[in-house]
Amino acid sequence: MAEVVKSLKLYSGRSNPELAQKIATELGVELGKITLTTFSNGEIYARYMESVRGSDVFIIQSVAGEVNNALMELLIMADAAKRASARTVTAVITHYGYSRQDKKSASREPITAKLVANMLTVAGVDRTIAIDLHQGQIQGFFDTPVNHLTALPVFGDYFTAKNLKNICVVSPDVGRAKAAKKLADILHADIAILHKTRPAHNKSEVANVIGDVAGKTCIINDDMIDTAGSIDGAVKALKKGKAKDIYICATHGLFSGPAYERIAKAKVKEVVVCDTVAVPADRLGGKIKVETVAPLLARAIKSVFYEASVSEFFDPDFQL
Repeated sequence: MAEVVKSLKLYSGRSNPELAQKIATELGVELGKITLTTFSNGEIYARYMESVRGSDVFIIQSVAGEVNNALMELLIMADAAKRASARTVTAVITHYGYSRQDKKSASREPITAKLVANMLTVAGVDRTIAIDLHQGQIQGFFDTPVNHLTALPVFGDYFTAKNLKNICVVSPDVGRAKAAKKLADILHADIAILHKTRPAHNKSEVANVIGDVAGKTCIINDDMIDTAGSIDGAVKALKKGKAKDIYICATHGLFSGPAYERIAKAKVKEVVVCDTVAVPADRLGGKIKVETVAPLLARAIKSVFYEASVSEFFDPDFQL
């Protein structure tokens, strides 16, 4: 009987092809050929233009932008790969849409993060690679393996290279404090926490600052920036605490609604995000800086393909 040779096939959805190409370059492979079109009524069509039988298929998709279309496209691509006899299907979800609804905060609400996990499993996804989920507990919504990566080393390298002095990493709320502490450890910095309330969706109010930020270079670390509604209140609170310079870093730059205008007006030095979500070319530059997570994701994909340990990627201290 002939020996079975493993085959890695990398495919990109339409939400973030630039990142997919960077990952392919890091891996030294070509992106696979797939036809993705949208019918006039809005339905999505997918067809692999080459055999994937017996292959380990990795689908790169950011569930952002046109969120519903991106999610359906990912599900359809997974279903097509499974029906084409792929050996395994791994969803590399660079931004996990619907992740903010990860619990019932009020009666008669859905838990959409769990719903999406169920949909991915039914579509034929055998494993998920994600980066900086809104909450780590989302991993538990899956009955299949989840490799949850963090972009903290990317931000650690970025701010270390800037050689900033007297740094204080600021958590935007209590829930993000653990991640902020990890970034503070990387940068050998102090930590502070903003006490924040949310009177409504996409609205937040900063009550006060827990910790000493006087005269310090503050780096606010979050998992995502959506409408940037939190920025103004956070900056005002830090300035009231006599902070010196303020930087903001977040893994996912969603930048919806008035986000760009708010960032332009905000009294911050830089807003640093990763390319997990595509940022329009005309918005690059100025205060907005984009760092790539392609090397991190490429190493994770390679480790999964060769069935090597991926535990090092969960540690913010590991070197890219």
